[in-house]
Amino acid sequence: MTDPTALPAPAPTFDPHALPPLREVIARFGLDAKKSMGQNFLLDLNLTGRIARSAGSMTGITAIEVGPGPGGLTRALLATNAPRVIAIERDRRFIDALQDVVEASHGRLTIVEADALTVDPEQLAPAPRAIVANLPYNVATPLLLGWLARIEAYVSLTLMFQKEVADRLVAKPGSKAYGRLSVITQWRADARVLFNLPPRAFTPPPKVESTVVQLVPRANPEPAEWRILEKVTAAAFGQRRKMLRQSLKSLGDAEALLEQVGISPTSRAEEVDVAGFAALARAVQAREAANPPCP
Repeated sequence: MTDPTALPAPAPTFDPHALPPLREVIARFGLDAKKSMGQNFLLDLNLTGRIARSAGSMTGITAIEVGPGPGGLTRALLATNAPRVIAIERDRRFIDALQDVVEASHGRLTIVEADALTVDPEQLAPAPRAIVANLPYNVATPLLLGWLARIEAYVSLTLMFQKEVADRLVAKPGSKAYGRLSVITQWRADARVLFNLPPRAFTPPPKVESTVVQLVPRANPEPAEWRILEKVTAAAFGQRRKMLRQSLKSLGDAEALLEQVGISPTSRAEEVDVAGFAALARAVQAREAANPPCP
């Protein structure tokens, strides 16, 4: 197996159209999309090329893809100036189907057969690295949360989600979409929507629109501990229609916590910005440190 940590010399230009059409690959290997695995194939090489280009310059950066499927985005990533592309795929059918792309990549493409939920991308490639992926819808959020916890290890994440999820990532306080995922994402990253894709762009067409989002590590995130921020946001948004003095009762003396950080006890979760939640997390952490549980 090719060593995924050894960056090769720049390879000749890769032409995504030089290989057999993706529909032909699907027919040849019998690659029906599995709903249970959240598979929807993007076969238009113009669109996969747009996604790859939207990730920005890949000079010296290893591109990591999750769920390459028949290889549309994989081909597009090889057409960038990324010195190496690593694709993580758990479905054995696609491992075989991607061998033509591996052979045409001049050593730049490595396929890792694994469940992306159990793989640490940092162990696959040295920095700098970036993730570019059309994520399987059924595992998109847990994958994102895992990467956000260590987002400083990546140049960027350029990811496709269901539009509803993408809207939550970039939602601002006061909006209906603003919630736990908004806070965690925007605490760790600068997130922006790049473009939308209609259901007809996919095979089979999903029932919803899709959106490509780019996340770049935030240079100076608000100080907070991940575990505690998750606990605070879970309590706050778990009863989002209630005032915070009520929804945060599980944290103990919620009104004192809120007054300590300058948030009105009558506020609701969707009214508090990321800085406010981080301040709450710090207050909870300080209280825990001052009152450790009995052994």
